Amino acid sequence: MKQLKQIFTGIAMFTITSLMLTSCESDNLKLDTEANEQNIESAITQTEIDNVSEEINEIGESIYLMYGSTIASKDSNPKNEMQGRELPECLTITKIITFDKINITLDYGDGCLNKNENYLSGKIMLAIGLNIGEKSISIDYTFDDFYFNGKQVEGEMNKSKIRMNDSGNPVITITKDIKITWENGEFITIKGERQREWIEGFGNKIWGDNVFSITGTWTITKRNGTIETAKIIIPLIRKAACRFIVSGIVEINKKAVITTIDYGNGECDNIAIGNSNGKEFEIQLGKRKK
Repeated sequence: MKQLKQIFTGIAMFTITSLMLTSCESDNLKLDTEANEQNIESAITQTEIDNVSEEINEIGESIYLMYGSTIASKDSNPKNEMQGRELPECLTITKIITFDKINITLDYGDGCLNKNENYLSGKIMLAIGLNIGEKSISIDYTFDDFYFNGKQVEGEMNKSKIRMNDSGNPVITITKDIKITWENGEFITIKGERQREWIEGFGNKIWGDNVFSITGTWTITKRNGTIETAKIIIPLIRKAACRFIVSGIVEINKKAVITTIDYGNGECDNIAIGNSNGKEFEIQLGKRKK
């Protein structure tokens, strides 16, 4: 009888241990799945940050180029000067010239689609320094009730534009401290710097053949207090003729877990490939997240 009890006790202990191990494995699998989903979400959010950043950069750069050739004219018509740049119908441009600045307001009103099929509303204000004789020029960005594909953009950006680097290419250093809020109330803040080198098309007055190489690092803080750092480990390439970044790799670091985003091999498409913990996933660029 004693031996029989020992056998039953052993079976019971084995069963309990097996159940505990199964439960632990299940919990670990759940945690791994949740962590992977969060990493994927971080990668998708980063592609949206890149899209917002580059679109606003392109808008500001185009406006700067327009006023670079008409800086002395107070009576010029901005829309006439921007022929061929496919301005959205809802956009109104106004400017005020002072002794050291041009203050430009881009007013998208209640909103419309721009040439890259992004829906913009509200205002972007640019303050462009007029130090023509200097090697650099400063452009400050602020926003007034501005929305990008339903996401509100707030805060400030500054561009310090170097006219030529050692390779003969214009380079812009962009410092940003902005907040992006989604329609569901989720938000992030982005603080950091990007360098944008104009590597093709400079000086021929044809916007469509321009190509930019982008590097930089920044910090992302989410609504729940989670902090991530991001850096471009292979320069991002943005072609003016394409609405998407066409190549380059961004690395996201969250609590020492690395997630990367690979924008491709230079072809104009809406696909990027994410990788987290060795697991690849596809990201559709330009897909609007609610």
